Amino acid sequence: MALEIIQVEYYSTVVEDQIANASKLITEIVGAGVDFHAFKSVPAGQGQMKFSFFAKDSSKLTEGAEKSGLNLEGPHSALFIKGDEKSGELAQVYEKLSQAGIQVEEAFGIADINAGYGIILCINHEDCSEALEVLKS
Repeated sequence: MALEIIQVEYYSTVVEDQIANASKLITEIVGAGVDFHAFKSVPAGQGQMKFSFFAKDSSKLTEGAEKSGLNLEGPHSALFIKGDEKSGELAQVYEKLSQAGIQVEEAFGIADINAGYGIILCINHEDCSEALEVLKS
């Protein structure tokens, strides 16, 4: 299977009181009918967590956030890449981007799901369309 690459938007927010507010946040977003390509959370300071949401439909995410009074930062750009697990494939992705002078700001992924993998590459908005073309060539 060839790489499947799509450009996605993501939004972030920081919550206080990690577990209580995180639970409320996720409940509100899921309640708005949002499906995700991915999401992540990382510590953002004393008693804070930063959540990033890579929704399949950004409008549902932003509408749900607005209704619940949640302040989202974004949209930001990323590429969501899925493929078969092949040795060296991720290195080839980075090599192509490097040759084009495109910087990856952040990346995360998961492997060994049905003999495949998925990665999210967060890329500067101005470079995202070019990165998509470079990787599809």
